[in-house]
Amino acid sequence: MKSNSLFSVLIFFAVLVAGFSGTHFLVTSSTMFGNTINSVCIFVIALVVSSAIKIADPWDKAIILRLGKFHSLRGPGLFLIIPVLDTIPYWIDTRVITTSFNAEKTLTKDTVPVDVDAVLFWKVTDPQKAAMEVADYMSAISLASQTALRDVIGKTMLSEMLAGRDTISIILQKIIDERTESWGIHVISVEVKDVLIPRVLENAMSMQAQAERERQARIILGDSELQVAAKFGEAALTYANNPVALHLRAMNMLYEGLKQNSTIVIVPSSAIDTMQLGGLAGLTALTMGIGQEQANKVNKEIKESITPVIE
Repeated sequence: MKSNSLFSVLIFFAVLVAGFSGTHFLVTSSTMFGNTINSVCIFVIALVVSSAIKIADPWDKAIILRLGKFHSLRGPGLFLIIPVLDTIPYWIDTRVITTSFNAEKTLTKDTVPVDVDAVLFWKVTDPQKAAMEVADYMSAISLASQTALRDVIGKTMLSEMLAGRDTISIILQKIIDERTESWGIHVISVEVKDVLIPRVLENAMSMQAQAERERQARIILGDSELQVAAKFGEAALTYANNPVALHLRAMNMLYEGLKQNSTIVIVPSSAIDTMQLGGLAGLTALTMGIGQEQANKVNKEIKESITPVIE
């Protein structure tokens, strides 16, 4: 309720003082009864004048009823009313107003209980309708918002609600705006702040996400194995048609193993025969480290064999 009590009190006392001052100069001799009547008249005049003057803030609209019927809208600024005949039942705020609302333990379309918090941004575009069409438009828009939110939750899957809050906000804005349009209220936007689900369901969803990531990792690993196997198949075809290349590859692998100072090198017997390293005696010298000089000699021979081919 808009209050002009301080301004009205100041006007009242100003008129009262002015009235008594004028009476003092106009009436030179009077009886006690005459003074009492003058005082009452001045008091009534001051009361009427102070109650007739009203001030509305820049964002306020005053609903004026005259003899119980709608008369006009007044404000902002200074305006006058007729005391007794005119009343102001409502001061309508035309600024953008925020209203928080929520839906607790509401079942989604897939029967999951959720708690949803949202904020409504709205403003009064027609103060006359807001005052005349609904008894308490503040409570009405809050209840309408909660009802619309529950309806939307009941028609939405949990996954859609978690992934598409913007979509839900747009749907809510449209529904609430349609319901409040006849009240002279326009819904600017609806923002879904939070969607809370049971703790047990959070753990299950976390496990599901982890399993999904593991499945994707295994799929990627399998694809990598297929690609590697395909490349090995292409290399095998190359080596099958080119024994010299296979021989050089085997010698290079042996050279890399010796370069790392390995104490044990396992080489297939067929590879030993191909590289002509002396059969079992050469293999024994390579694997067990017997005869460092012989190993160095083999290393030197491998380098000399590879260099002319590379050149």
